Amino acid sequence: MSLKCAVQLGIPDIIYNHAKPITLSELVKALSIPKIRSPYVYRLMRILVHSGFFAIETIHKHLEEKEKEEEGYMLTPSSRLLLKNNVTNLSPFLLLITDPVVVTPFHFMSTLFQGTSGSLPFEAAHGVNIWDYCVKHPEFGKILNDAMASDAQFVMSVVIQDCKMMFEGTKSLLDVGGGTGTAAKAISEAFPNMKCTVFDLPHVVSNIKGSENIKFVAGDMFESIPSADMIMLKWILHNWSDEECVKILKKCRKAIPSKDKGGKVIIIDIVILAEKGKYEATESQLCFDILMMVNVTGRERTETEWEKLFLEAGFASYKITHVLGLRSIIEVFP
Repeated sequence: MSLKCAVQLGIPDIIYNHAKPITLSELVKALSIPKIRSPYVYRLMRILVHSGFFAIETIHKHLEEKEKEEEGYMLTPSSRLLLKNNVTNLSPFLLLITDPVVVTPFHFMSTLFQGTSGSLPFEAAHGVNIWDYCVKHPEFGKILNDAMASDAQFVMSVVIQDCKMMFEGTKSLLDVGGGTGTAAKAISEAFPNMKCTVFDLPHVVSNIKGSENIKFVAGDMFESIPSADMIMLKWILHNWSDEECVKILKKCRKAIPSKDKGGKVIIIDIVILAEKGKYEATESQLCFDILMMVNVTGRERTETEWEKLFLEAGFASYKITHVLGLRSIIEVFP
């Protein structure tokens, strides 16, 4: 919440635009808040420095032939990911995760364990599931779409840089649940000869105009999935139960050609690496699993759990590449 506050105040951008370490008094002035609020700014920055989102550097100032030392705040790699004009700006994702709509259901976790069919905490908190909530509350739907777009921009910059070969030679790609098309646009720019289609629910894509290489198609992935050489599921399957995932994957299997004709499904999602103490990302992966448990019917999965889904859906083989920190890329072949 402290980090959310700093982003809402625009502190990362203020420090960046200052172009050198910024003192507390300079920061207070740049925030255009009364000087009496300085202690609050100091306390906010203190915890964020301790957490590694900002750093402190000693500044030497020469005043009337005396040298004075002051401390100035600087950005760290973490806070650079929150700069508004950065390609890798993850501020919208932070604002989604800390939004009251997402946070409130955590106070209802115990409903999962009550009665014979415990309701989802999100439904207990808001009366509907998260997908219906987005339709009824377009302002939250926008927060969700902006967050997913910022995440897609960040992830695809790494995928295209480090895993370009996965997409080479593919003539058509379908991005299932591709939202406003951020991932498809990144792929299309890297592979101008590839035809990309973004497939999502009507309220997400109906007002978005396509381009020469990208078209937007409205539909429901549980009913039918358009054909393509390659289908991409970026952070989609973790939202759904095993049964629902198998249904989606079966539709994908029908929509792609055979392996020797280049058919495959690319899944970008978490693969839990749970060997104790071995992986720094495991705690965050498990926190995301609880996020799924509270807000949707889905879960984060181990490799064994992923493999079970692929076999049930009729796929023959898969390959996992761990290149995205918390997440991995899984290529699944018919």
